[in-house]
Amino acid sequence: MTEYRAKIFKSGNSLALRLPKALGLKEGAEMRVRDDGGKFTFEPADVKRKIDVSKFWGKAPGLAVPPREDFDDPPRVWDAPGWPDYRKHE
Repeated sequence: MTEYRAKIFKSGNSLALRLPKALGLKEGAEMRVRDDGGKFTFEPADVKRKIDVSKFWGKAPGLAVPPREDFDDPPRVWDAPGWPDYRKHE
């Protein structure tokens, strides 16, 4: 087991712990910290990967989405004749 010394410092309104580069941690990595009666342990957090679906639209042209009968499309205030710029957006 290797032992390192780390220094606590103030960062904004929080306290931060400066860890040695030799630990091999990556900047921005999420860590789970546990307090066991004043003995602190930390380990990498189980990070759930986010899926980027921004370019997915149109990838399944045969997929038909049925209309929703439970969806209520209420009237919008900008569709009212008294609203400024009424119907200019069409």
